[in-house]
Amino acid sequence: MKNVFKKTVAIATLSLFVLSCEKDEEVISGTGNLEIEFDNAFGNNDLILNTQANTTSNNEFLKVSKLKYIISNIVLTKEDGTTFTYPKNESYFIIDESTGFVPELENIPAGNYTKIKFGIGVDKTQWELGATGQGDLLINAEAAGMISSWATGYKLVNFEGTFTSATVLTDTSFKIHIGQSGENYNYTEVTLDLPSKAIVRTNITPEIHVVADVSKIIDGTNKIKLSEGSTLVEGTKIPLITENLNEMFTIDHVHND
Repeated sequence: MKNVFKKTVAIATLSLFVLSCEKDEEVISGTGNLEIEFDNAFGNNDLILNTQANTTSNNEFLKVSKLKYIISNIVLTKEDGTTFTYPKNESYFIIDESTGFVPELENIPAGNYTKIKFGIGVDKTQWELGATGQGDLLINAEAAGMISSWATGYKLVNFEGTFTSATVLTDTSFKIHIGQSGENYNYTEVTLDLPSKAIVRTNITPEIHVVADVSKIIDGTNKIKLSEGSTLVEGTKIPLITENLNEMFTIDHVHND
């Protein structure tokens, strides 16, 4: 009888435990918002415009006066591997170091997200819609100086300032505008793993903190010497700089507040 009683108690206890777990399991539903903060740096230092002296591996010394780039086509991946593609016509953001703008994505399906993918620049499909198909993107890009002409299209990156080197002894202006160059459209994408989950809920708006190391623009895998040509808006070096952009972004942390 004692054994029967013990088994009955054990089964009852297990049943209560299972019911308790089911009761405590979170039901994830609805939508929420998500912020993506782009923190621009030069190497290990926060980027400061106009006054900060920055050194490249080629021993060129830069002061950056302008940094702008376009982020687009955002795709979020949940912990179960499913993805959510943010509406394309709402997925173009101009990041400008001088303004500190933080993009906020709205109506994101609630869930636990572990990856983010985004484009750098404006994809060719969007550009091929023509001027009438661009909507606010064209207006905002023109106002921000992020379009060269309709023939050359949008700028992925607008990076300007002054530099000196062993052969350039006085402050000399440099200008890097990455857009279409010859047959190369130069749009690129990057996928980043999140160090912790971005927990999107109706009452929780996570913030993904992205660090953009702008030194990689000219000092990534491909080393670009400004002393060899300081105005880079076309030519063979632009695709090399575009390749460097894939090294520019990392995720520092995620806030779930």
